[in-house]
Amino acid sequence: MSKPVVRCKWAEGVSLDYIEYHDKEWGVPVWDDRTQFEFLILEGAQAGLSWSTILNKRAGYRKLFAEFDPEKVARFTKKRVEKLLLDPSIVRNRLKVESAVTNAKAFLKVQKEFGTFSDYIWGFVGGAPIQNKFRKDGDIPATSAESDALSKDLKQRGFKFVGSTIIYAHMQSLPR
Repeated sequence: MSKPVVRCKWAEGVSLDYIEYHDKEWGVPVWDDRTQFEFLILEGAQAGLSWSTILNKRAGYRKLFAEFDPEKVARFTKKRVEKLLLDPSIVRNRLKVESAVTNAKAFLKVQKEFGTFSDYIWGFVGGAPIQNKFRKDGDIPATSAESDALSKDLKQRGFKFVGSTIIYAHMQSLPR
């Protein structure tokens, strides 16, 4: 007999896609660079918006951002960016779309330096998920010392839309 799924309050009563994301993806440790890149782009796109908005546009992002292939996204031209900004299947914010291209280039540099982006990012938590046990939603912070350090390092490497709150959400979404 399997254990019932215990859901975070933020995943309750939103949509079946949201519940599926929570149950099958959120908090699952990821060592795959393409998934890391996908969530880095999606978390940046989410800034100021709800995660459900981004989940609803995820298929559009996958299609328009070359299935989150950082090598392809790094080669996006200004003309391609202008075309993306016309497509309602993504968040049409110029800074966010341009940051995806900038971040793809920086992502490739990190891969070259560290072997994989995952090795780089997991280095900020000693290679293992941090297990928090917050009693209530109000206890969950918006940032952590680890997200502060990672955000600062990403910015120094030229990444955009990687503030500590965005990076804390990225770190939460991947390792449970």
